[in-house]
Amino acid sequence: MTIGSGIFTFLLFVFVGVGLAGWYGQRAFTEPGPLTTEKVVNIPRGAGVRDMAEILEREGVVQSWVLFVAGQKIARPDASLKAGEYVFKPGQSVASVIDTIASGKVVLHQVTIPEGLTSQQVVKRLMDNDLLTGTPAVPQEGTLLPETYRIHRGMTRDAVLQEMADAQKKLLATIWAKRAPDVPLKSPQELVTLASIVEKETGQADERPKVAAVFVNRLTKKMRLQSDPTIIYGIVGGRGSLGRPISRTDIATATAYNTYAIDGLPPGPICNPGKDALMAAANPPKTKDLFFVADGTGGHAFAETLADHNKNVARWRAIEQGAAPAQSGQPPAAPAVTPPAATPPAASGR
Repeated sequence: MTIGSGIFTFLLFVFVGVGLAGWYGQRAFTEPGPLTTEKVVNIPRGAGVRDMAEILEREGVVQSWVLFVAGQKIARPDASLKAGEYVFKPGQSVASVIDTIASGKVVLHQVTIPEGLTSQQVVKRLMDNDLLTGTPAVPQEGTLLPETYRIHRGMTRDAVLQEMADAQKKLLATIWAKRAPDVPLKSPQELVTLASIVEKETGQADERPKVAAVFVNRLTKKMRLQSDPTIIYGIVGGRGSLGRPISRTDIATATAYNTYAIDGLPPGPICNPGKDALMAAANPPKTKDLFFVADGTGGHAFAETLADHNKNVARWRAIEQGAAPAQSGQPPAAPAVTPPAATPPAASGR
């Protein structure tokens, strides 16, 4: 064998070896992986490629962390691997796993913020959710839209609050533009304030328009709103709950929010109202109702005149005292408070 033929043979073996290695590597990179069932894996913030690879091997997503690292460096060098929770399918190849992480399509969770919470209560709910990060400031009252939002692990609470604020701003602009022309409200802020009172006065969706109509009628007639939730907010602010029944002293105590003591609307919202309350306040039905009181079913009885209202109050008092059964099997609403004799008739019939 000549030197030339020896070199040729050596190079041939090298090329064949490289080709076989490349073929094997490509096959290992694209063949089905070890997962037999769908699995969610969290890639933490700050994890490098090897960290990710070792997590994926430990979780049984890839056969070898070495193959993942090599595959990423050789076949997907430009792929930007992002932290987060990902769903991996059974038999997903290393190539597909890398593509999944590079896509940034993380697992989304839902967080529901119910209507009627104060901004302070909303922040507390978000702080209790361990998927989220950061400690946000409490937003201005009434600037957040109660709704179900989609979040991902590691998302900041500030980002969630911003999404809620953006949604509220957009919705408010739409509703304000379509408000009834004779509604006695001067600004979108006043609409939110009225809607927040409506939201806190009733937990029944079908009553919101009726309650809104009562307050609009009273505003039009220059009558004080006399809404109990405004008393509570004036005392406890964003904490939300008084923790006891309203007393006569509470009713008589003047605060900026106590609508027994002030004319018109309070200076701002008392909670974050939902879409239905905003729509009810912007377009209430045409009624002559000026009063409402609990009816023992969880709802309210409405009245146009003080005489009819007093009859409804008497029925409620009888239910409170156990002299008459509620009209349904539901427990009666929260106890009402009888105001001092000098207090004028309240919208909610206290």
